Amino acid sequence: MVRRLFVEKKSGFDVEAQGLFEDIRTNLHVKNVKAVRILNRYDIDGISDEVFNQTEYAVFAEPPIDNTFLEELPEDVVSAIFFAVELLPGQFDQRADSAETCIKLIMPHANPVVKFAKVIAIYGDISAEDLKKIKAYCINPVDSREASLEKLDDLEEVSPEPEDVEIIDGFVDMTESQLDEFRDDRELAMTREDLYAVCEYFKEVEGRNPSITELKVIDTYWSDHCRHTTFNTKIEGITFQDSPYGKVVKEAYDEYKAMRDFVYEGREKDESLMDIACIGAKYLKKMGKLDDLDESDEINACSIKVKAVVNGSEEDWLVMFKNETHNHPTEIEPFGGAATCLGGAIRDPLSGRAYVYQAMRVTGAGDPRTPVEETLEGKLPQIKITREAAAGYSSYGNQIGLATGLVDEIYDKNYVAKRMEVGAVIGATPASHVIREKPVAGDIVILLGGKTGRDGCGGATGSSKEHTKDSMDRCGAEVQKGNPLVERNIQRLFRRREVATLIKKCNDFGAGGVSVAIGELSDGLDINLDLVQKKYNGLDGTELAISESQERMAVVVANENVEKFRAFAREENLEATAVAKVTDDNRVKMRWRGKTILDISREFLDTNGAKQQVKLRVTDENLEKAVFRLEDYFQALENLNCCSKKGLIERFDSTIGGNTVIMPLGGKYQLSPAIGMAAKLPVVEGETDTATVMTYGYDPDIAKYSPFHGAMCAVIDSATKVVAMGGRLEKIRLSFQEYFEKLTDESSWGKPFAALLGALKVQRELEIPAIGGKDSMSGTFMDINVPPALISFAVEAMDAGNVISTEFKRANSKIIILPARYDENGIIDFDAYKKNMNTVSKLTEEKMILSANIIGKGGIFVSLVKMAVGNKIGADVKNLPKDMLFSANYGGVILEVADDKSVDMLKKIDGIEVGNTIEEEKIYISDLNKTDEFDIDELIDVWMKPLEDVFPTETVDEKNMKDNAKKVATYEKCNDIPTLSYEKRYDIEPKEKVDVPKVVIPLFPGTNCEVDSARAFRRAGADVHIHLIRNVDSDALEESIRGLAQKIRESNIIMIPGGFSGGDEPDGSAKFITAVFRNPVVRGAVTDLIENRDGLIIGICNGFQALIKLGLVPFGKIMDADENSPTLSYNKIGRHMSGLVKTRVASVKSPWMANADVGDVLEVPVSHGEGRFICNRELLRELAEDGQILTQYVDFNGKASMDTEHNPNFSIWAVEGITSKDGRILGKMGHSERIGKNVYKNVSGEKNLKLFESAVEYFRKK
Repeated sequence: MVRRLFVEKKSGFDVEAQGLFEDIRTNLHVKNVKAVRILNRYDIDGISDEVFNQTEYAVFAEPPIDNTFLEELPEDVVSAIFFAVELLPGQFDQRADSAETCIKLIMPHANPVVKFAKVIAIYGDISAEDLKKIKAYCINPVDSREASLEKLDDLEEVSPEPEDVEIIDGFVDMTESQLDEFRDDRELAMTREDLYAVCEYFKEVEGRNPSITELKVIDTYWSDHCRHTTFNTKIEGITFQDSPYGKVVKEAYDEYKAMRDFVYEGREKDESLMDIACIGAKYLKKMGKLDDLDESDEINACSIKVKAVVNGSEEDWLVMFKNETHNHPTEIEPFGGAATCLGGAIRDPLSGRAYVYQAMRVTGAGDPRTPVEETLEGKLPQIKITREAAAGYSSYGNQIGLATGLVDEIYDKNYVAKRMEVGAVIGATPASHVIREKPVAGDIVILLGGKTGRDGCGGATGSSKEHTKDSMDRCGAEVQKGNPLVERNIQRLFRRREVATLIKKCNDFGAGGVSVAIGELSDGLDINLDLVQKKYNGLDGTELAISESQERMAVVVANENVEKFRAFAREENLEATAVAKVTDDNRVKMRWRGKTILDISREFLDTNGAKQQVKLRVTDENLEKAVFRLEDYFQALENLNCCSKKGLIERFDSTIGGNTVIMPLGGKYQLSPAIGMAAKLPVVEGETDTATVMTYGYDPDIAKYSPFHGAMCAVIDSATKVVAMGGRLEKIRLSFQEYFEKLTDESSWGKPFAALLGALKVQRELEIPAIGGKDSMSGTFMDINVPPALISFAVEAMDAGNVISTEFKRANSKIIILPARYDENGIIDFDAYKKNMNTVSKLTEEKMILSANIIGKGGIFVSLVKMAVGNKIGADVKNLPKDMLFSANYGGVILEVADDKSVDMLKKIDGIEVGNTIEEEKIYISDLNKTDEFDIDELIDVWMKPLEDVFPTETVDEKNMKDNAKKVATYEKCNDIPTLSYEKRYDIEPKEKVDVPKVVIPLFPGTNCEVDSARAFRRAGADVHIHLIRNVDSDALEESIRGLAQKIRESNIIMIPGGFSGGDEPDGSAKFITAVFRNPVVRGAVTDLIENRDGLIIGICNGFQALIKLGLVPFGKIMDADENSPTLSYNKIGRHMSGLVKTRVASVKSPWMANADVGDVLEVPVSHGEGRFICNRELLRELAEDGQILTQYVDFNGKASMDTEHNPNFSIWAVEGITSKDGRILGKMGHSERIGKNVYKNVSGEKNLKLFESAVEYFRKK
């Protein structure tokens, strides 16, 4: 029987509906809309009435914040204009999937089927045209459709049995014109010449017609995405324009040829874009300058060898980094495209067994403030792309538990051609974890992780094609759907040394699916597609071969290690299936339904298609005539590429892992943007100060004027940022991201050619190599081309103690400008630059530089403002270089130094002393004629405003109140809440004392803070056990639930860590956790711990959400919630919030607070979307009187605040943490476990509440 349940957020908690209401009125300009309601519709089959009654409020809804309607919509919705939206068949639906999983947690042997749709009700006088606009805005045809309002009698999907794989009759006898027609009809991405070569191969070598699987696999294997065919095209002839630009590029080309002669020593090697991209590393390696390069034919990421100091001893580690684009999928389906951009970037180092611990996001967009009605035909609105892409990337990173250390979005009108979505990640592993061996016949290929569906079919070839106005209608299957919970499990598995050392070779499932991921592992392979695990039935052999379903790895192990590896995988809640065998016949074979559907020689596959040749021309005729320049102070601050991006940055968890050295926004006010990211290596047990730094460089305005100079400046900028952060120039390693228009003629080919030569010149002069990269060469829509892009990513390993940030540190420091010199051809003076950078590094080592920033977009003025705003420390500067006041000087830096010795050293090179930092919150800029005075708060207002409506930093209510003088009093009254103090301490001792308390940390699908939490307890002296809840099948689930109950009975403390259990689905947090804790055996063990053994429980973030929904806080026992129960709901601002907040200790009535005093204020990391504490006034007063309100969010004066700046979720009375009545159960939103030496260095303040030490001391024998 199918049951239909509608769930709607109550008024005041309907954040999503209110957001859509604002969008419709503001962005669609439909002013007649009076209200919007959103109801989640669940159709549920396969469960009994009893189970359904248990799950209505345990899985689908929460009594305090939701209303439910069984079977029928409420009458006032039916009377409105309404429609329903659902995902297309075959698209992964995390909400429905999580609902099914939650039901199984309650009833392990149930077989529920859940289908989800969203009902949107519009109130007002809405015309048919307005409704059409609203539907078009809400329904992306790439992944969604309007859902039927009728309920089905049966939810079981019966997939038709697929036909046998087609054999292309007559293929080998086709003429060239027939092959051309065939290529168009079958939408193949390969070139005409490629298809001719395929025809000849099957005719002359195989003597048969190919299957469609063989053609699709070859098409994928040879795609530009997989085989970089554009970059590997042979350059046959080059024409240089007789102009200054042509001469500069020609000179660099001659230098490249000299490097080729040195490297190849007369050996034949095609000139190509790929060769230019790689020659720098080859050249420097031959020069003996690249001794830290980790080389292997397996590596899917840049890899360098690092000497790390762990627990005081030196260890060999590998640091791996990779940049990835998902421009095409993000353009057409922003959320999924951006999410899988990050997922794909992670899998590359992960396949090398590295644990990925930090990410960077660099994107390119058109102006997101462009009115929706100006959207180009065949395109999504820029604001929709920009917002949903940010939501997708952050959702994936936040769920998998990856700290995003830097987020930047570059705005240029030509990114309406196709969005730029770039993710860069960095990972590391002890070198002893990586064993690389060549596969031999008899070895087995295991498919690990997610199941296979239709999502991503054709992604590799789709991303290689030019985008047209019809792409939205035909590209749905090309967008992969991410499942970060599965990829998190793979990370956990590969982090185990006993697992990693079983792996001979590994490849991630990205572009091309089975055909590429498994096809690249060995020259000979026999692949059985019938063994590939499927998401659903109905997939044919071709789909199984090329599907790009995410979160999968292909792993080669020796035959005798297969079952051992599969057992380890099962321990980590992963499916692992042997699907292929390594052979010695140098052929790739695929079987489906017992028939061979692909049988191709490795020699032919590795030709990568017909050899392509091109002639190119280097000219400035189709380039911008001048670099765009800013001209005044406020124009500079308001420029989209200079203004604050705080509202965007805060969506990304920047502190997960507890290893972040500097926050993305620094200073007391967390406003000064970092110029790069830094994090300590991800050591599981123990301590390290060995860290990595990553930066990027790219300016589209320079690149549009000159791709050569754009690339040169990009590399210079990325290197300068590393040095300004405390690194050394000679230790930098690079990776490039190229993104260009579709190359159609000689002059378009000249753009990437010139750019790569510009980047190569810097590599040669500075002796810093690019050891990897990624290209995307399809940035064209109709007659619009994306800006030429060579983005440079720079990486270096260094000591975390030496990392420098950008915000001014104190008043009365010296401000020094250290500019870079350029000649008349726009080429930097490399000798002077190296001398400058080496001096900066020397001063850094001597701790003489307090802060440093580059002279980037907006020139000296914008850089000074960014340095000043973080701590609101002013500056008094004079006689600034006029040519740099508003213009970038890539390679130049601004330094805050401590003493005259530093000044003297810098003046001996190119340093210019321009002024001092001052206590006054102003910036004074003087020359011989006048002094301009700027109030820092006024500058902040101007700087923050441009993107405020796109990425808000305040709630709608806050803005309305602050903008309306009549409402100021109301706003102030709302903010007038008590700052609590409860001085009485907890003084009861446990019945039983122990020397080493035992802690159990339950690990649920989606938990991501277990390692941080375990580390914090181990530092304090506890014995920690992490217990994984495995739901890979019902037997594993029951076994792990019983095991958790037993571990609780053996432990003194339960720690429920943060994360996104079940992805915080269905539409609410911690439902996985509460379902397990309500299981009778677990519930009994918890009750025994708190009632009979005086045990302790702590829940942080997701753990707090679980505790409050279970009733453990504030009531001290597991109980059912009702509509008056306190809970945690969505942040009022309507998005994820990440950063550091000030929390004040309000009560010490808890053994957890033994090392704290009332009034202590700490800087605590937060990262959550549902942290808004909700409680009725009567209970709130009781909690305060009983000392159960443990901590409050406070402002800079230590006063409890309702401002979003301080109280990121709008919690009532600014409540951040509460306890049970006896204080032994604690729930809090702030991540007090994310602590350590040299973390969050650019935000001052005490960060350790010593919760874990207090808990251990509570049990320890005196």
